[in-house]
Amino acid sequence: MASTSTPLTLPVLPLDGEVVLPGMVVPLDLSDSEVRAAVEAAQAAARTTPGKPRVLLVPRIDGTYANTGVLGTVEQVGRLADGDPGALIRGRSRVRIGAGTTGPGAALWVEGTRVDETVPEPLPGHLAELVKEYKALATAWLRKRGAWQVVDRVQAIDDVSALADNSGYSPFLTTDQKVELLETADPVARLKLATQQLRDHLAEQDVAESIAKDVQEGVDKQQREFLLRRQLEAVRKELRELNGEQEGEESDDYRTRVEAADLPEKVREAALKEVDKLERSSDQSPEGSWIRTWLDTVLEMPWNERTEDAYDIRGAKEVLDAEHSGLEDVKERITEYLAVRKRRDDRGLGVVGGRRGGAVLALVGPPGVGKTSLGESVAHAMGRKFVRVALGGVRDEAEIRGHRRTYVGALPGRVVRAIKEAGSMNPVVLLDEIDKVGSDFRGDPAAALLEVLDPAQNHTFRDHYLEVELDLSDVVFLATANVLEAIPEALADRMEIVRLDGYTEDEKVVIARDHLLPRQLERAGLDKDEVTIDESALRKLAGEYTREAGVRTLERSVARLLRKVAAQHELGERKLPFTVRDEDLRDLIGRPHHVPESAQDPAERRTSVPGVATGLAVTGAGGDVLFVEASLADPETGAAGLTLTGQLGDVMKESAQIALSFLRSRGAELELPVGDLKDRGVHIHFPAGAVPKDGPSAGITMTTALASLLSGRLVRTDVAMTGEVSLTGRVLPIGGVKQKLLAAHRAGVTTVIIPKRNEPDLDDVPAEVLDKLDVHAVTDVRQVLELALAPATAGAAPEVPVAA
Repeated sequence: MASTSTPLTLPVLPLDGEVVLPGMVVPLDLSDSEVRAAVEAAQAAARTTPGKPRVLLVPRIDGTYANTGVLGTVEQVGRLADGDPGALIRGRSRVRIGAGTTGPGAALWVEGTRVDETVPEPLPGHLAELVKEYKALATAWLRKRGAWQVVDRVQAIDDVSALADNSGYSPFLTTDQKVELLETADPVARLKLATQQLRDHLAEQDVAESIAKDVQEGVDKQQREFLLRRQLEAVRKELRELNGEQEGEESDDYRTRVEAADLPEKVREAALKEVDKLERSSDQSPEGSWIRTWLDTVLEMPWNERTEDAYDIRGAKEVLDAEHSGLEDVKERITEYLAVRKRRDDRGLGVVGGRRGGAVLALVGPPGVGKTSLGESVAHAMGRKFVRVALGGVRDEAEIRGHRRTYVGALPGRVVRAIKEAGSMNPVVLLDEIDKVGSDFRGDPAAALLEVLDPAQNHTFRDHYLEVELDLSDVVFLATANVLEAIPEALADRMEIVRLDGYTEDEKVVIARDHLLPRQLERAGLDKDEVTIDESALRKLAGEYTREAGVRTLERSVARLLRKVAAQHELGERKLPFTVRDEDLRDLIGRPHHVPESAQDPAERRTSVPGVATGLAVTGAGGDVLFVEASLADPETGAAGLTLTGQLGDVMKESAQIALSFLRSRGAELELPVGDLKDRGVHIHFPAGAVPKDGPSAGITMTTALASLLSGRLVRTDVAMTGEVSLTGRVLPIGGVKQKLLAAHRAGVTTVIIPKRNEPDLDDVPAEVLDKLDVHAVTDVRQVLELALAPATAGAAPEVPVAA
């Protein structure tokens, strides 16, 4: 489309970083030597040729000249607005630059060729649409800038080339974009380029305006919300004043409370994040109430509150002795703990590896021995707060670790609530009945307790509700249980087991006299001078009216006795003061329920016939005596074999088989009629039949009962035994020796047979019990039979009971 014409010789006026397009009028500063030289050379040349002085405006980018320049005419020379000399130059047409040449003055002269930019008339349809689009885009941009006077000028331009060059005034175009417009010789292509540049700029401007609008709207919303909240605070203040409330009595300024609270750093960060959420949430949002509840819980936790331990070791021991009789193992353990804590504190070792010196003890023993009340005494002796957590029947894991905050009515776990209730980070927490914890579809609480009771982990315990670390390493955990086997093995491994095996009769008398009687006198409304109970009466209550490892039934018997005396006094049947003696018990509360075998009539004793032996067993309620009865069936009516009754477990059934097999194989050595065992059925029964029984420790008892049955010799009434038997007649060790000896002592037994390998367990038995028992440690069944069977009556034939 473009064609060349007559060559031109023009002085070069370089433009550093600027581009002038045809049709543009620009002022130039003549202070620049190159600009001044070009203008002066043009003026000198104009003197010899008609017309205005002409220069070639060439962009110079980084020292490099463009290939195309613009022919410009010097319209006026004078002074600029700032007073400096200047020239007003108008761009006329494009010139393609050729070779350099010479000319007057100090300017650089070049030869150039004018570029023909004519467009045929009339304009084609597509070109007319392009012109219309450009004008529309230019008009939209100018209106946004408020340049209304320029809009008409743009609309009046009909020439395609002039319209495209008009974009040279656009301030948003870069120098490279203007050079590209300058070097595009085809007017149509140049207009398309200018249209695209303008369209891109308008799109960018729309995005920028949208972002600015969103930012402004956000700022306006925050300002509006801030204003409304201040108004709301003012309204609440007025309402408090009208209702007579003190300012700040129900403050909602959680940020101030969090910043003022003494919180650990990580807890403070978590709390401030929740405060930020609360400030962004509306009052109608349910999340706001959940956040407030969580913040209240966190602020009520005693994060840095600790009670000082009482390091008076002697004083602590005196407190334990005064509040509990017996239980020496537990008292020694607490005394050791306090002594170690004192030494660590003296040497600045209160915190080692992020962990403090807490303790995890499990008090295992039968009901009524004082496990629960011992926890409170331990806290009293140490000078700490005491909290009891009942775990009996707990089946939901969330009871231990807390609920997730996504649930309505979510609460922290019982451990966190115990710390909060105590108001201290180092209380004594009693986990009562830990062996009664169950599991179902809601999880296993015992598994959740693994972290709580592990000294290596509980310094970073994380409750599901709080979701911040809680240090439990300084807490003394006391867990109570009746049966150790019911506690999961992994959980029991994390606790130090301390066994409470029950009280002796002497200890029960002391407990009743010093603790139970004063408490029940107060509850019965009696003064200690009005009713006294003689020590002999207390001993009879403990020995014949109750038979238990603990003292609960004994306390109920004392309470019943005092109620009876109080009622008789109110009815005028008895005068006070009154002293209860042992002979008064029958008239007041009836006959005794547990008469020792040794105190019964010889004809009424269970061992008054051959085939009955007394064994010792351990139950959930402590130790107890266990009778074993054996009989032989009639050879004509009974089938041969062994019959076992009494709800026996597999281990006990196997023990019966072993006892029978031993007598069949070794009975001849013991001078027993073992032929009866082969031809007649043997029946072994364990009363009471409704109580399940299991374990190997009745092995020698069953052997003794069968030997008594075959020999016709009675088993001594004052003898009880325990031990596992082997096929060769060896007596093997068993467990629960202390509980069994205490049970034998309660039952009035004076001679006890135990396995030889259980002799070390006698160190745990109270000395007063051992003094009243004749304990024999044996290794073979033959020794058991020699001790347990009464001598045969001279000339008397054995009387073997026959089962009906």
